[in-house]
Amino acid sequence: MENHFQLSDLEFEKLFERCELDPSLFSHEAHLRLAWIHISTYGIDVAVSNIQSQIKAFVKQVGAEDKYNATLTVAAIRAVYHFMLKSESTNFKDFIKEFPRLKNNFKELIDTHYGFDIFNSKQAKTAFLEPDLLPFD
Repeated sequence: MENHFQLSDLEFEKLFERCELDPSLFSHEAHLRLAWIHISTYGIDVAVSNIQSQIKAFVKQVGAEDKYNATLTVAAIRAVYHFMLKSESTNFKDFIKEFPRLKNNFKELIDTHYGFDIFNSKQAKTAFLEPDLLPFD
């Protein structure tokens, strides 16, 4: 079990928003949880906006600005949203069990949408690039 689950959704969201979350807790799964919380609470459009600005502030606070990837951030939020539309789960723990490929096969999932490497693209890091293979619905 990931350590970020020691925090309630509200605690996790607020600590992250204030850039007070321990960086060691912000794993890939925690990124997905943040998307799930924001989409559930604010809807997809506000979630995309909130998460982009909050991650930028967080990586600046912890001195990891080079790790931010605009395309990957938005793609991950849209992927979570896609699976939320199909989900019967009412909490993130059940959601990630229902759709483990978001956690375990994320790169392969994203690669089905992009015919180029968004993980290492300088352009993808600075601005969201629309998928060139399969759109997010």
